Amino acid sequence: MKNARDIYITEVALRDGSHAIAHQFTVDQVLKVAKALNDAGVPYIEVAHGDGLSGSSLQYGLSRTNEMELIEAAVSVADQAKIAVLLIPGIGTVKELKEAAKLGAKMARIATHVTEADVAPQHIVAAKELGMETVGFLMMSHMAPVEKLVEQAKLMESYGADTVYVVDSAGALLPEQVRERIRALKQSVGINIGFHGHNNLSLAMANSLVAIEEGATRIDGSVRCLGAGAGNTQTEVLTAVLDRMGIQTGIDVYKMMDLAEEIVAPILKTPQEITRDGLVLGYAGVYSSFALHAKRAAAKFGIDSRDILVELGKRKVVGGQEDMIVDVAAEIAKVKAEALL
Repeated sequence: MKNARDIYITEVALRDGSHAIAHQFTVDQVLKVAKALNDAGVPYIEVAHGDGLSGSSLQYGLSRTNEMELIEAAVSVADQAKIAVLLIPGIGTVKELKEAAKLGAKMARIATHVTEADVAPQHIVAAKELGMETVGFLMMSHMAPVEKLVEQAKLMESYGADTVYVVDSAGALLPEQVRERIRALKQSVGINIGFHGHNNLSLAMANSLVAIEEGATRIDGSVRCLGAGAGNTQTEVLTAVLDRMGIQTGIDVYKMMDLAEEIVAPILKTPQEITRDGLVLGYAGVYSSFALHAKRAAAKFGIDSRDILVELGKRKVVGGQEDMIVDVAAEIAKVKAEALL
């Protein structure tokens, strides 16, 4: 019997989208979005602070609502969908993972920098012991050669991950680079392969389709592009495109269109589009969640946020190093001031 789903989509707006609204989700918003996604047939809905469990902090941005309340709210209205959480070792711990599982989260996505899978074994093992479906999430995948990516994916597999993801955190990968990476993983690991794109170079959809062509069966999307930077692969568009291609997602396209327009759009203060800040993230190869931080630092020091982001890209700064943004801004401002003397 043919599986009703050829591709399993994980909706990330309630986690990645947290970056876009400065982590201000309310319980009511999460209830409405999660229920609508569940009713539309979305199989996985990720809920957490933008930087994962325990991300709420001065460094990463304070949440308006405790994320455990948001997770509990999503679980309460998801009778079909599974609620997923993201955990970055060093930010979140096994303690928060256990708390999320107790509240009903069924999937754990353990996220590390693309070269640092070796910090994840205890979290992946713990998630498996908690009975959670477990994903190895290799962030900033554009920063490592294909051979290194394969090596790290194999480590995730060896720890017990059910799926491993190529994560284009900066929206910097070009379609052929995605093709090369997914193809190499398909030849090298025996677990599910996923792709998480960002739209900073307007390539999230193209990259997701290339990933599917090469054998990825788990794809992330954010409804109404609600995600860091210029957002992710737009879920309602992705489901419509896949439906046109005859690829089964098990998701109701009309319901996705409706919830995007009627429930998610009002949450956004401004529509998600590729602004110069988003574009420079992909161009410089910088973590998409840096956009708001760089904008604030630029305003504080009276400089161009693009200069900050390009310099961060040159220094290969990665997620978790948000404190560097202000340092870099101060250095640029100092250099500019000295040049005027």
